[in-house]
Amino acid sequence: MRFNLKIILLAILLIILPACSKEEKEVEGKVKQQAAEQRTKQVPEKENKNKNKSEEKSIEPEPLPSTYEELADLPVGEHVNFNPKLGEPEKTLEAFKDLPDISSNPSKKELDHFYRELLKMVQKDFKGPEALIRQLRFQSIGNPDVEDSRYQFKENLNVEIILDASGSMAQSTGGKVKMDAAKDTITDFVDQLPEGAKVGLRVYGHKGSNADSDKKLSCSSSEIMYPISPIDKGKFQSALNKIQPTGWTPIGLALREAKKDLEQFDGTKNTNIVYLVSDGVSTCNDNPVQAAKDLYNSNISPIINVIGFDVDAKGQNQLIQIADATEGIYQKVNDESELKKELEKITDLAETWKDWKEKNMQKLERKKIQNDLEIFGYITGEEYNAEFEKVEIGLIMHILKENGKIDDESYRYLDQKNNEYHDWIKSEVKKFETELKSLNEKSYTEAIKALEEKYQQNAQ
Repeated sequence: MRFNLKIILLAILLIILPACSKEEKEVEGKVKQQAAEQRTKQVPEKENKNKNKSEEKSIEPEPLPSTYEELADLPVGEHVNFNPKLGEPEKTLEAFKDLPDISSNPSKKELDHFYRELLKMVQKDFKGPEALIRQLRFQSIGNPDVEDSRYQFKENLNVEIILDASGSMAQSTGGKVKMDAAKDTITDFVDQLPEGAKVGLRVYGHKGSNADSDKKLSCSSSEIMYPISPIDKGKFQSALNKIQPTGWTPIGLALREAKKDLEQFDGTKNTNIVYLVSDGVSTCNDNPVQAAKDLYNSNISPIINVIGFDVDAKGQNQLIQIADATEGIYQKVNDESELKKELEKITDLAETWKDWKEKNMQKLERKKIQNDLEIFGYITGEEYNAEFEKVEIGLIMHILKENGKIDDESYRYLDQKNNEYHDWIKSEVKKFETELKSLNEKSYTEAIKALEEKYQQNAQ
């Protein structure tokens, strides 16, 4: 019986031990599997960390401008007219959703890159020394000291206005339809021109519509509504009234046709001035910059100035290129009053031309106060740009912080960077103001030469 009991116990052990061994192996297998899975999870995390470090090393933030000339060369930002409002954060979040993500422990390089990208999007139109030189040179037309024949008064003064009649001119700005504002301003301008000055009016984009089906027709539409000739106010007004905003924007075509309008007015005997008025970019693939260069370099020798009428950033950048290609003045205007102010510069110039013809030397004397006003206007505009750009960037960053896109530490860093950068701009403007005031004691010609020499040195 005892023998049988031993046999039974042995049999039980033989059954239990393999079962235990199997269970242990299963447990051990599960542990090994979990460890393997954990290692598998850790590998991508490690790879991601290495990848993030690699990406961080590859980010090289574009440097901020170090001179005022570099600042003035920056293109206007796509959101230059954006107005961030604390009460409407969703608009800001949508407008700047493509900014780099800095929500998770960003490095200094990543923050610098973020700030540079944000600045690009809201970049204001700063004007450097070259823009001021052009303004002073335009104001000095007719001065006996001017060496450039383009800026000397001739026996005849001819002004051609090239007016945008694309469909967007039917939109309103300042509570008035843009085309109506342009017409009223041009009417006032013509009424004030002195006897003897000739004027011409060319329009573009006034046929068809801005639908795709009418693009070919509209892009081939530019017409001289009033040929360059002495002013007949009745006929001029009648021509102006016919213009209605409808189509696309063939700026290049209009400039090429303007060359034909003026070809009989050789630059040796005529002071020729062209004003291009547009509320947007050329939409007809007609290379307006080259067309402007061809007009500028012709024997007509015109002075070409450009007015951007309530224009967006894309249009503004192209219009600036046209003005730069012809060493002309670019000016953005937002409403009728600002457009009128810009055209008054030609009226003043025409009055000076009349005095020159009549040999009224006393009136031809340039007054120092006129320079003072130009300097004041320039400095005020640059300071305005610096202050409002700083404030707008600050508001945008605050909204992003309040919505979890920027942490507190990153915000403090970016806010300090924003203040330091715009303080630098303001200090540069102040230095430039001091230099300009000292130049104002000189003649126009001396002032321009001094500015040109300084600008060329800085540009090298």
